[in-house]
Parts: sequence; structure tokens; C-alpha cells
Amino acid sequence: MIDLIQKHLEKYNAVGPVEEENALKEIIQEIMLFSLWQAGFFEVAAFQGGTSLRILHGLPRFSEDIDFILKEPDPEFSWLPYLESITETCKEFGIEPEALDKARMDQQVKKALIKDTSIANQLNLRFMDNLNGRKLKIKLEIDCNPPSGSDFNYSYLDFPVDYEVCHQDVSSNFALKTHALLCRPYLKGRDWYDFSWYIAQGITPNLPLLQNALIQHGHWKGQILSIDQNWLVDALKQKIFSIDWGKAASDVEIFLKPVEQKSLSLWSKQFFMNKLKHLYP
Repeated sequence: MIDLIQKHLEKYNAVGPVEEENALKEIIQEIMLFSLWQAGFFEVAAFQGGTSLRILHGLPRFSEDIDFILKEPDPEFSWLPYLESITETCKEFGIEPEALDKARMDQQVKKALIKDTSIANQLNLRFMDNLNGRKLKIKLEIDCNPPSGSDFNYSYLDFPVDYEVCHQDVSSNFALKTHALLCRPYLKGRDWYDFSWYIAQGITPNLPLLQNALIQHGHWKGQILSIDQNWLVDALKQKIFSIDWGKAASDVEIFLKPVEQKSLSLWSKQFFMNKLKHLYP
């Protein structure tokens, strides 16, 4: 099975150690998705967020974490049975992960963490001699009380073998990304990279879902809202003018191929205001 991973890694044509490590993490993410499908996870949950855009829709940037939402709210959700499946499946591929359930029962978003040092030592890596004692870390997060209004699709993946994934449709994914843009309490440049990607694809956010999310959590929590295109454009304008774009760009850089990093020098309020004009042309 290590040979299968080696062959898949070579397809990335990684340039440098950072890109090679990102590619290796992504391969582990795909093995984890396969193991979750085996365990019946996608009967109750859906793949969501930047990693889903990367793996399912070709988003050019790498992503660190794997995000999910439950199809129906369930405060009793537990990662434990699924972590057991991930551990057993990884072992079949020669990976010896450490799986940790980081969730608390009082949390809406429940987290788990997968750590591994074994896989890098078994591969013929071009740039990474070893991890120098570091562990590859991949965080899983699931929203156990998601806002209502998501639409879901199903896609088929073929690494490590054929399997099926339930995921948010791109309009619903964009809605929750927009909620993050407006309400995240810290700056995450990757949010704005994804915003730019959505605009380039001609995708618009699922406004009913966005409205429900805004009312449920963030600056507008508990307020009476009736958002439309004009409301959203105005809210995004205000946000764009408040951003430190140099700091935002630095957050994204390590997740891009070198050929794409130069474009980050364009990031500014003028650049994103121009992008915003294309949201609702």
C-alpha cells in the first residue's frame, strides 16, 4: 500500500519541502475520507470547507484541516467510533496514526486530531529528508448544530480506491465561507483566497443559509435579518476596507504553488473591491 501512496505523491510534482509536505498531508486526508465512508460517516455528515473545495472542485491552494457539518443537529455526536475506523484503515496503508478526540460535550464544533510520524519515513521523498521529530497533524472539525438551509451533493473519488462522499453544494459552501468572512474574530487570508476563487467560478452564496448562519452566530446573532444581494455587497465592502491585506496574503502563501504566489502582491482593498463587482454582475 505504501507503493500506492508513493505513486500518488509523485503525481503532485512537488517543488520544495513545503509543497511536498502539503501534498503528503492531502494524501492522508483522502485516506481519512475513505475510512469515514467505510464507517458510514457520510450517512449523517457532509464534507464542507476549503479542503472539500480542494479535493472535489480543484481549488488551487492546499488546506490544513478537514471540515464537516451534520445533516441534522445532534449534540450527542462523538468522533470516537470514526477515529477507530481511521486508525484501522491507516494501518492498512502502513500508517501508524495517533488519533485524539478533542471534543467536549458542550461544544457546537467538535474536534479531533490525527498525528503521524510513520509515513514520511517509508517514502522516497525528494525534498524532505525527515520530519526532524515533528508529527504531521490533521485536524477534523464537525459542526453539530449547523444552520438550516444547506443543499447537498454526492461525488465519487478514486484514491485510494473508489468511494462516495456527501458534501455541501458549492453555493452552500460559499454561504458559510461568507459567514466566516463577515464574522470570524481573527483574520484568515485563506477565506479571501477562497472568496476570489468562488467569484472566478461564477458562484453566488446560498442566501437563506447565510441568513440563518448570521442569525445563529456572530455579530448579527439573534437579530431580525432579511438579507439580499445589496445587503451582502454592502457588508462585504465594509469588511474589505477593514482588512490588513499584507497580513492576509502572508497567511495564504505557504499553501500555494510558487508560480501562484506572485499574484498575492495584488491583494489590496482595490483588488477585492474589483472582485466584489463580479459577485452580482
